[in-house]
Amino acid sequence: AMFGEKVTVKEQKLSVHYLCLLTSCGVYQRGAEHEGVFGFLVDDIKQESRRSARLTCGYCKKKGACVGCNVRSCRKTVHFPCGRKQGFISQFTGLFPSYCPDHCPTQTLSVSSEPSLPQSCSICLDSIEPVLCYSILKCPSCHGSWFHRDCVQRQAHSAGLFFFRCTLCNSKENYQEEMLRMGIYIPERDASWEMEANAYSELLEVYRRCDAHDCLCSDGRAHSAKTGWFEVIRCRLCGSRGTHRKCSGLKVVTRHWACSDCTQATDGKGLMSSPRPPMFILDLRISSQTFNSLTDNLTSVSLSSFGDEKRTTFPSSILNSDNATQYFLKLLMQQIRDSVVFEGPDGCKNLALDSKALRDDLYFDVGCLLALSLVHGGPPIGFFSPALYQCLFNFPPNQPLTVTHMTPNTHFTYQMAKAESLDDLQKIMAANWEYLEVAGCGRPIKSEEEKDALVEELVNFTLITRMQLPLQRFREGLQTLGVFDQVQLFPSVFCSVFCKAAAPLMAQTVNRFFTINFSRQKDRLNREMPVISFWRHFLLECEVGRSSITLQDLLCFATGAEELPAAGFLPLPSISFLHPIVSSPDEGLFPQREPGSKHLILPVTSSYQAFKSSMEQVISHHMQDLSSQ
Repeated sequence: AMFGEKVTVKEQKLSVHYLCLLTSCGVYQRGAEHEGVFGFLVDDIKQESRRSARLTCGYCKKKGACVGCNVRSCRKTVHFPCGRKQGFISQFTGLFPSYCPDHCPTQTLSVSSEPSLPQSCSICLDSIEPVLCYSILKCPSCHGSWFHRDCVQRQAHSAGLFFFRCTLCNSKENYQEEMLRMGIYIPERDASWEMEANAYSELLEVYRRCDAHDCLCSDGRAHSAKTGWFEVIRCRLCGSRGTHRKCSGLKVVTRHWACSDCTQATDGKGLMSSPRPPMFILDLRISSQTFNSLTDNLTSVSLSSFGDEKRTTFPSSILNSDNATQYFLKLLMQQIRDSVVFEGPDGCKNLALDSKALRDDLYFDVGCLLALSLVHGGPPIGFFSPALYQCLFNFPPNQPLTVTHMTPNTHFTYQMAKAESLDDLQKIMAANWEYLEVAGCGRPIKSEEEKDALVEELVNFTLITRMQLPLQRFREGLQTLGVFDQVQLFPSVFCSVFCKAAAPLMAQTVNRFFTINFSRQKDRLNREMPVISFWRHFLLECEVGRSSITLQDLLCFATGAEELPAAGFLPLPSISFLHPIVSSPDEGLFPQREPGSKHLILPVTSSYQAFKSSMEQVISHHMQDLSSQ
């Protein structure tokens, strides 16, 4: 496939590869298609063979180099396979010209259109370095499909001219034209799978095999009776798994069955569950065995990376408990927010360019710590600017950045955008000529349109071009535990986690978090039902300020979390009930909690006032203890 079809002319004792013939720069197609070898006359081929026998390959230093650079002033010649190794590009169109690495066509990256560069090949899905070169190409239409040269060549050879297109945007004409320009050979034939007889015949066969762990059929797993215990029943969801009724303990009349793979991915009714943000899927949690491990981590972060030396004391009530993790992650998030790698107002921070942070690789460390915090139940980040989120995850996609995305009052680009006259603009440019020269924007400006174009170029240079290395290391840090890849799958969902401050708690939100565990005894269940009404009414009063405690206080008491974790609660909070002694229905009953399991025990009282009083007393006392520590 690398050299094309090998053709042998026995009468002339001549053998030639098709692609070697096309790219030879001294032979041309002067005959009809049926003459010679695909229109190349035998005499011309022999003459080219004699000519190339005198030429030395620049790669292997052997004779017979028939491929030369199409630029007249360039004298480089190679064998066709040696040219592939050395970076020659042969265009399989027109006169089939070839170009050496010094004169070959290249692709360019539009910085403003794609601030978040792909990290994997869109064909083989292996990781790639997002740098356009001989071995890495991209789609000219969507700019999001990057791939290895070898991968796209194999795709072209398999798909043929009629099915070769971009794997992401489905572009065909522009895609094929660009790939031909970059030296990809596209066979003028149908796809390989279309030319293979019965290529999809296995899809026409019904699955008939028992996949039970222990098959009880004496005739083997492949046997399927027409009816009865040993008829193979297929999975009603995927159809690619089966079982005998007897082997899976099904009834003889059972017609519907689902395999274990499908039942794990459904809600039990044959409907696929909607995709959830991956933070709920990652079953990874840090272990807070001792308080010392957390304080050591906090100290190392505080001292070595994020600022001046400081001592952080944990409240004694959370020592050696799961709440220590939450408290640590909250302090860690505050340290990261105020570190040197970010600049801008609270709630809208961009990455700052800091030479010491680059030398210490602090951008990678910050990304890694943010990923760990999110996965392990830390608070939402909430302080990213929309521009930073777009540069990292390309959301919203393909939206140009403007001067409003820049950090306020930190750059002269603002002054240039607000300049009312060309004289004012020239003064600003003269005062900042060194920066403009570095940005490649030192040209004179003679009109308002040129000023707008200059401001746009400066915005892209300031937020994207000069920040390429910090952004790359920050992305690589966010790759920890697969967080970056998961955010790219759900960018709209995670935007609120990274960019927006936490919304005020609502009674409905808190109520939705808790799973209620009712008693099975009917008399107890009858007493518990009114308490749920008390609970929901109490949440509403906390929300509107008719209670001495807030919803945040209640959440902290029940779960130990001062705010909602970005990844949600694991385990999910639950509610059960504490029943009183019959003789004293409302005395000595107070809510109880198990913060490790996020379990809240509500008192069963006879009136709402008794319920509210007991809740306020205990939660207020708990919050006072926390504040005193």
